[in-house]
Amino acid sequence: MTIPAVDISGATSLSNSTKRRLLVSLGLLFFVLLTLYSAILGVLLPNQIQNMDPANKTTTLGVIYAITSVFSTLATPISGALSDRTRTRFGRRTPWIVVGAGIGGGALMLVPLVSGLVAVTLLWLVATVCLNSMQPAVTAIVADRFVPAERGVASGVVGAAMTAGVSAGTIFGGLFAAQLNFAYFVLGLAILVVCLLFVVINPEQPVDGPRPAPFRLGAFVSGFWVSPRRHPDFAWAFAGRFTIYMGYQAILTYLLYILQDHIGFDQDHANATIARLSSVTFVALVISGLGAGWLSDRMRRRKPLVFAAGLVMAAAVAAPLVAPSLGGMMVYAVLIGIGYGTFM
Repeated sequence: MTIPAVDISGATSLSNSTKRRLLVSLGLLFFVLLTLYSAILGVLLPNQIQNMDPANKTTTLGVIYAITSVFSTLATPISGALSDRTRTRFGRRTPWIVVGAGIGGGALMLVPLVSGLVAVTLLWLVATVCLNSMQPAVTAIVADRFVPAERGVASGVVGAAMTAGVSAGTIFGGLFAAQLNFAYFVLGLAILVVCLLFVVINPEQPVDGPRPAPFRLGAFVSGFWVSPRRHPDFAWAFAGRFTIYMGYQAILTYLLYILQDHIGFDQDHANATIARLSSVTFVALVISGLGAGWLSDRMRRRKPLVFAAGLVMAAAVAAPLVAPSLGGMMVYAVLIGIGYGTFM
């Protein structure tokens, strides 16, 4: 009788068939989740806000995102800590995945059916909080079910699926921006079905070990502080990632309005162009990601490529300012894909 290897986290070595099934399921779930986020944040919600309040669309969209970002950012670590302490016969992650996807997906389907900015904001707030409460439970499965030697591959699958989902969501949103009811329904149903299939296909075992220490908000909050003086590398990495993601998402979020108000396209033309730009970015991202990974292994250095990626992304953002045209936006799409792929 062979006893499976166990590491200190409690993960046991999985059979090859179980491992493949779990990897495919994780990849599909994160692909759908990032498709949902990028389609709604980058295309569908900006279109909906413009249809409701065209005169104040940029300010209104910013306010909605500010409100939902605060709550969803808080929900992610808190729900992750609570899922560690959850004990049910279905496991500790499964309840969070099922409830989060159920309520979040249902709220998404209702977003295009309500009138008024307050109702849209409240429904989107419910959806983002629930989905962000579900996400850490899914992410923790990599550590829960894979031994340390297998986590790199699992994380790579998740990362690739997320990257593909961002591009797929923007393309999906651009193609179906004129059919908001259909687009929201498909995304809400997709995340619900994928999450339910995930927990059915990959059943979680109940946790038998001792319970973690009781949740204490003060200790929880203080645990997020990492001294930049004692850990300067972490501080630089955090600052770099924060600014890269902020710049990337700021352009992506307002891309519809940039194409309309800066380039001069009408709404339909802008939505179609978003799909084209995202396709170009995706190709550049895949090529640069693979190439930069190979090159960094050959160089045995990471920082020069990270620095170069930042410069390329800065040039990408400058391109539409220098050339406010479709050509300038195409240059942006190529360069942002090269820079972001290299950085990732």
